[in-house]
Amino acid sequence: MTGATVYTPLLVERAALLGAAPDLRVVRTGMGPSKARAAAARVGPGPAVVAGVGGGLAPGLAAGDLVVASEVRDEDGVRPSPSAPLLAGALRRLGLDVHIGPVRSSARPHKGPGDGLAVDMESAWLAPGGEAPFAVVRAVVDTPDHPLWSLGTPARGVRALRALRRAAPALRQWAAATGPRELLLASPRSFCAGVERAVDIVRRALDRHGPPVYVRRQIVHNVHVVRELEERGAVFVTEVDEVPEGAVVVLAAHGVAPAVRAEAEARHLSVIDATCPLVAKVHAEVRRYAGRGSTVFLIGHGDHEEVEGTVGEAPEHVVVVEDLAAAATVTAPDPSRVAYAMQTTLAVDEAEGIADVLRGRFPALDGPRRDDICYATTNRQRAVAAVAREADLVLVVGSENSSNSRRLVEVAERAGAPAHLVDDVGQVDLRWLAGARRVGITAGASAPPHLVDDLVHCLSGLGPVTVRETETTREDVRFTLPREVS
Repeated sequence: MTGATVYTPLLVERAALLGAAPDLRVVRTGMGPSKARAAAARVGPGPAVVAGVGGGLAPGLAAGDLVVASEVRDEDGVRPSPSAPLLAGALRRLGLDVHIGPVRSSARPHKGPGDGLAVDMESAWLAPGGEAPFAVVRAVVDTPDHPLWSLGTPARGVRALRALRRAAPALRQWAAATGPRELLLASPRSFCAGVERAVDIVRRALDRHGPPVYVRRQIVHNVHVVRELEERGAVFVTEVDEVPEGAVVVLAAHGVAPAVRAEAEARHLSVIDATCPLVAKVHAEVRRYAGRGSTVFLIGHGDHEEVEGTVGEAPEHVVVVEDLAAAATVTAPDPSRVAYAMQTTLAVDEAEGIADVLRGRFPALDGPRRDDICYATTNRQRAVAAVAREADLVLVVGSENSSNSRRLVEVAERAGAPAHLVDDVGQVDLRWLAGARRVGITAGASAPPHLVDDLVHCLSGLGPVTVRETETTREDVRFTLPREVS
């Protein structure tokens, strides 16, 4: 345990927590503002989390649900709690039902609906001064539908205390994660020019044609981007045969096989191509090599959409080579007529190792004038390697199905730092942060920049942070939009 203090107004709340986590430093304050102020004065400054039962104010809450305060409000103002998503994530991993939102502190018992998700009588007066870490967890007893002074309150109280007891390990994790840290931001990170172009194409198509606009597969591999575009009216489909005849369809940034374009034309679809120009370059290379009768070794992952589309350019000529073992055994009908191409989102060092094996086995091997791995992938891998060499921990923001994001994790680990891929701050495990005083942060080329901003903000809720940008190169690449939306 660190010096963090857990405050509980009631003795029964303190007993619930200590029964599950005896090493917690739990202080019973008593009920109400005056007793809360007195307890805070006795303990003094430092990280604090308030835990106990409370009243639910919003519809949809049930007895035993937990409310984690995004901020605490009272008559004198608002005290934010930036680490709320981190604590809420820890509680959800324990199987608890968790809501994040404002908690209202009232000097008197509150009745009826109100401002916030939950209400209590102590949290505002237990908040430490300055920027000290502060969190609030309230287990709901009463709700607008089931007031405190009504039949069934004892049973609801038992459910709330059980939930509070189950929450104890997450409170311990939060306490252990508090403290000062340095955040090393890898630069470049987040959106690349190809992703910005693809997302902009869908937005412009929606503005021009109105919803629905159909998109084959995920426009880019990120759940937040897909969710935002769905909210605007985009409809994501697996194949073009799911699109109504004559409708507008956008082809995703990863590229498609010629057969997909032919099917779209047969269905009289209005096609807008969002294929990344660097992926389109690889397609052109494969067509050129295959056109002169060469076997094309495509270095990449066979189940990735980009590779599927590239193979479709000349399936009878393309052989996917996924790793060093495959490179050491792959064959060609005519070893004097061979070439290679690469998936654009691979790890640079691994891809080059595979290419070296192929060059050693096939002296006549032809290849692109420049490696196919895109500038953005290369730049982000170099940047994350630079921060990983200094970091105790690296957090990579990106979705699980994002190849370039997964490669960033691998690069960071090879550089010597433990690394984790997270979709957003809610997936950051507090246990990773215990003892990690220097944290590297980056994001895959398909992850929106605001997710990194959110992560930095949440980490600041665990203690004072200093932020250092580690820039390895500066990107100024821009791609033009297709005429359909320009």
